[in-house]
Amino acid sequence: MNTSKRVLLALLAAAGLAGAALAQSPEATIRKNLAERVPQLGKIDEISKTPMAGLWEVRVGTDILYTDADGQFLIQGALLDTKARRNLTEERVDKLMAIDFSALPLKDAFTIVRGNGKRKMAVFQDPNCGYCKRFERDLQKVDNVTIHMFLYPILGPDSTAKSRSIWCAKDKGKTWADWMVRDQPPPEAASCDTGALARNVEFGRKYKITGTPTLIFADGSRVPGAIAAAQVEQHLADAGK
Repeated sequence: MNTSKRVLLALLAAAGLAGAALAQSPEATIRKNLAERVPQLGKIDEISKTPMAGLWEVRVGTDILYTDADGQFLIQGALLDTKARRNLTEERVDKLMAIDFSALPLKDAFTIVRGNGKRKMAVFQDPNCGYCKRFERDLQKVDNVTIHMFLYPILGPDSTAKSRSIWCAKDKGKTWADWMVRDQPPPEAASCDTGALARNVEFGRKYKITGTPTLIFADGSRVPGAIAAAQVEQHLADAGK
């Protein structure tokens, strides 16, 4: 092969490599650069465009970060749409944290029905949680609802002991209300299969339920923390739309 042909082939090869580099998608570039430069970030689950030009969303689990198309800059914080008055980051996280209501293991909960029971919600609560007691007392004002109550003993051994007594009681709903609303400790109940308690904790770990109470509504929306009865009513109404 003469020199001119070798030069031509070299030029063609270089052009091909340059073309391949140009053809690499921003997603691939971001993934590659962040993996090399910020290895402690961990596995990136998803990279997608945001409504803001030149800004990309980087999702790691349920954590949201932002970067440029080269993965040179990394931003942690909330992306706000000032015109629409929306917190886009918060909306995205809420969507990621949603739990399909039909996926809830209802066999591991006990059910309280008030009024016609048409509206539905689920609550994960620890019997030793002070916020749960405050929430439960306010929840008494909410009518026409079916509540699937998941005992979620995560605050210590006594939480597990009380949860066992409530779960094994003949009338779980009454025993629960006696303790949470009227401060009457659950009596020692006959032993029963309490595997549901361990399964609830495992379910919570899977779906990152880290505190109590945690509320889940029929549309999959999740609300952490003790909210007022009026807010529960609003979420029930929104979930029914």
